[in-house]
Amino acid sequence: MKPESHVDTSVSGKVIAQPFVTSKVTRSLLEWRLFLSFAICATIFYLQFLTNVSPEHYSDDHDRWTGLASHCSDAQPINGSEFLQRQGKLAKILYDNGASAYIAEPGANGQYFGNISEATWHLSERPLLLIIFPALEDANIVAKITVITPTFEETRARLLSVPGIDVSYASWAEDENPYTAALRALSAHRLDLEGPIYVDAMMRYFIVDGLQKAAPGVRVMSAPPEVTQLRERKSQAELDLLRCANEVTVLCIRAVQAQMYIGIRESQVRAMIDEALAAAGLTERWALVLFGENAALPHGSGSDRALGKADFILIDTGGLLFEYHSDITRTFMLRDSSIPPEHITIWYDVHTAQTLAHAVAREGTNTSAVDKVARDWLNGRGYNGYFTHRLGHGIGLEDHEAPYLRGGTNDTIRTGNAFSNEPGVYIEGKVGIRLEDCFYIDEGGISVFLTKGVGGQALSPLHP
Repeated sequence: MKPESHVDTSVSGKVIAQPFVTSKVTRSLLEWRLFLSFAICATIFYLQFLTNVSPEHYSDDHDRWTGLASHCSDAQPINGSEFLQRQGKLAKILYDNGASAYIAEPGANGQYFGNISEATWHLSERPLLLIIFPALEDANIVAKITVITPTFEETRARLLSVPGIDVSYASWAEDENPYTAALRALSAHRLDLEGPIYVDAMMRYFIVDGLQKAAPGVRVMSAPPEVTQLRERKSQAELDLLRCANEVTVLCIRAVQAQMYIGIRESQVRAMIDEALAAAGLTERWALVLFGENAALPHGSGSDRALGKADFILIDTGGLLFEYHSDITRTFMLRDSSIPPEHITIWYDVHTAQTLAHAVAREGTNTSAVDKVARDWLNGRGYNGYFTHRLGHGIGLEDHEAPYLRGGTNDTIRTGNAFSNEPGVYIEGKVGIRLEDCFYIDEGGISVFLTKGVGGQALSPLHP
């Protein structure tokens, strides 16, 4: 354990204990303000008068999405051996805790432990359940897998690529209770069901209720932190997918910027970003595109307004690469834009908030402390009440997942955690600015932007 250091992270000068904080953050906020004042003045002059240098502009006969398809072409889905490792770790936790089993539906946890996502099996009123339980074989704890399926869907269920050793299937007919069938299948492998049954915390309530009624003498409960942390702490293979997905999303935004012009509409840009993400190979794509004051509503739907010269452009977008998410936000301008100087100042203040939070995010740091650093900076710059949401969320098999970077939490950052870092300032009727990059905590306990390979944070309002 490294010794703690102390850093002045609030505008008021209140000292907060923070572990693993680099000397970069220990600069006083006064020094940051002086530096920013000079930087902002110089940048405004540059952006307004010397913007002959811009991102590459594609000619009409040029493939405007060149290079996007190749960026993640070598990416590979999570392999079978990693699934077996996950199941083995889960089985040991179940055995050590005296738990009977872990049960999940198709979704993020079903995908993590059994390669069953909502994309491969649509949720309905008829449950399909993944059951994992521990067994002792030759003094070794091994994971056993059973899939509970409707009888008329059993053939399709067996076509699912469920990793595991001797995966078994148990079916229930339409006139049977599926939860009784699940408990019957579990009892066939165990002499008793005295220990609790852990369930995916996001499982639909009617299934939890059905399981509890089918096993009144057994406690059915949400999986404890020892289980949930398995998914929260990403492996190298997971980080590789997250890294590539987030890198190529930034490249897509830059490619779209190169095609934009004053007068283009929000809907046109949404179509362009979807086309770029598709060219990059991402699935389940989405995009939020907001011009000018429309961006003052963080998750606004826009009005399909035309882009004006004084408007910032906010694009918040992402997609999936082999089930792993990207989530990037850029607020930027065009070469022909004429952004009000006060809006340029806000952009740099938000950028600094993101930088300060990134420097503080370290293994062992409380998640709420990272949010506080960004919030204190923006409040000190006069934006109290205009940073209206948490700083960030976990990211992986879900776009928003635990743990979260927000006030009021006691979660501790660990190696392998991955988060978004997305401070913003929203002044309704005037302007909204948000900058978002995702990062992870490496083996040394240091935060690393998932977008580092393509430059990391935005460089300036003109260069996202």
